[in-house]
Formats: sequence, structure tokens, C-alpha cells
Amino acid sequence: MAALTTRRIDWTGIAFAAVLTIVILGPLLVVGTWAFSNVWRFPAVIPQEFGLRYWFATLSRADVWSSLTMSLSLATVVTLLSALVCLPAAYAFARLDFPGRDVLFFSFLVGHAFPKFGLLVAIAAIFLQLNLIGTFWGVVLIQLVGTLLFMIWIPVAAFQSVDRRMEEAARDVGASPLRVFWSITLPQAGPTIAAAILLSFVGTFYETEGAWLIGAPQVRTLPVLMISFINNQPVIQYGAVLSVLLWVPSFIALLFARRVINSGAFARGFGG
Repeated sequence: MAALTTRRIDWTGIAFAAVLTIVILGPLLVVGTWAFSNVWRFPAVIPQEFGLRYWFATLSRADVWSSLTMSLSLATVVTLLSALVCLPAAYAFARLDFPGRDVLFFSFLVGHAFPKFGLLVAIAAIFLQLNLIGTFWGVVLIQLVGTLLFMIWIPVAAFQSVDRRMEEAARDVGASPLRVFWSITLPQAGPTIAAAILLSFVGTFYETEGAWLIGAPQVRTLPVLMISFINNQPVIQYGAVLSVLLWVPSFIALLFARRVINSGAFARGFGG
């Protein structure tokens, strides 16, 4: 009887995994097929003609390249500002004990505890009074908020996981605090911090709601352009090609950050 129960549980798990795989990979497979199809008409199950026609057509558009440049510029500026502001704060949260530390630390989750679009609408009302709607720096500020989770919590875990005994040993032999940080602390925390920076860059590159609500119509990023293609273009392949292109940075980021996520550094950040 126990063996039958075990077998039933195993089959249930396999069935659940199969359904989950279909739900996740099915839409990706359909979009990928659309990107490489020249002709796909109903009721055909597979495209009547495969090819790269729409890749050349999409990549020859000036608005695609201008949107890509805008997305890369925004992601670079936001990531640099986030690192400049958040990394010193993360070091303070990890190493210092000051009044209100825990409350302030957990306050960085507030932006993720409420419906995001409602929060963006409230911020947009403030930005409208400050003449930041439709500006590059308005989008930078709204996207900067979205990086706080990665750029505070993960680096805090990185700094907390540094071997304090090595730092103390370096100080005992006369190393300055700056030398200890540069030679001992940073090499140990560096890979995790690099993963946080990369995840922040990719998250900013993909961010859509803030870029659309605050930046439109002057600031148009690649994800916003992709949505416009899907909604307004009579040819679905344009949006499919951009979708495939947008998978690339996410795939690279996940490969790089997999070791950090599997090691539990992100979870330790929430336990900090």
C-alpha cells in the first residue's frame, strides 16, 4: 500500500512538472517560431515558410536602434547611480548598528509590497508637478526605485558573508581599513555584488511600466516599442523578433547569477 502511495505521488509530481513546463515553454516556443516564420497562416499548425525576412526588416528600422540605444543608456545610468547610492548603504546595513536600522532596512521592501502600477500613478502625479514627465531623468528616477531590492539586499548578504577573521588578521599586521576593504572584503563580496549589479542592469533594461507611464511619448525603450509593435503592427513577426532579442540579456544574467542564487545569498539577504 505504501509503495502504491509513493508511486502515485511520484506520478503526480511528474504530471505537475510536465504541465508547468508546457505552460512556461509553450508561449516561448510559439513566439520563437513566429520570429523565424516568413509565412504562417491559419489553420496551419507549423509555418508554411521559415526564414529571416522579418529579422532583416526589424533590424533595419531606425526606431528599433534608437529604442535600443535609449534602453542601454537608461540601464547604464540607473545601474551606476544605484551602485553609487546603494552599495555604501548596504555596507552600513551589514556592518554598523544604528537606531532604526531594521525599520529602514525593511522599508526598502515597501515599493514591492503594493501594486506597482498604482504606486507609479501616484509618483507620476508628483513628477507632473516637477516637469519630469516625458524626460530621460524622470524615467531614471522611477527605474532607480526598482533596483533597491537587488542593490540593497543582495550586497548586504555579500558583506555579511565575508570572513571577519581574515579582516581582523589583516588589521593586526598593520593594514589600513582601506587596504583591508580592497584586499580582503571586496574580493570575497565581489562576485555576489557583481551578480546584483547585473540583475539590476537587466531588470532596468526590461522595465516597461515606469518607462511607459513616465517617459511616453518622448522616451521610448525597446520593451515599450515591442509592445507597440504587438498592439499596432499588422505583422506579428516584428514583435516576435524583438521578444527573442530581449531574451538574450536575461539568459546571460541568469547564467552569471545562478551560482549566487543557488548558494542562498539572496535568501541570506532577506535574513539579514
